[in-house]
Amino acid sequence: MTKTKYLLATAAFAFFGAQAFADEMKPITAAEIDQVQAAWGAGIVAIGEAKAAGTHVEAAKDHIATLYAYDEGGTVLFKPTKAAADQFRGTAEEALSYFVGGSISEDKGFAINPWTKVRFENDAVTIDSDSALAMGNYYFTDPSGKETKVEYSFGYVRGKDGRLKINLHHSSVPYGPK
Repeated sequence: MTKTKYLLATAAFAFFGAQAFADEMKPITAAEIDQVQAAWGAGIVAIGEAKAAGTHVEAAKDHIATLYAYDEGGTVLFKPTKAAADQFRGTAEEALSYFVGGSISEDKGFAINPWTKVRFENDAVTIDSDSALAMGNYYFTDPSGKETKVEYSFGYVRGKDGRLKINLHHSSVPYGPK
């Protein structure tokens, strides 16, 4: 390779490599948080719909792989709503158990309820360039139209694919006198 071709190739690699890095490191936006929340809700509904066809496990695996940062080299802090004896889901397999039932005895398959709609109401969102937090209530609608209110805190980071991934998921039922 001539010196000129080598320099051009090196410059092109440096430019396009830098561009890929820049895309991966672009700041998180509020619109992206809205999009990932909508995708999360649609994914929960889709898992429930897939139960009848027997494809709910595959739908849940796709939901987890697409939206959670388990495969991003960091830690995912996941405390599901209906978890008491084994409160946390530190692996994708444990998250799968929560969503569709399986390896953890208390898990009955939250996402196969089925739900017909999930809507988020953010109380507050903070964005720190490469990470974000959202906290508020989300509402799960069952087939009869009844809504269940759940409190949540979600954390987001940008994944290697450039999309937001959940690295914190904490849900709980609102406190109230019994």
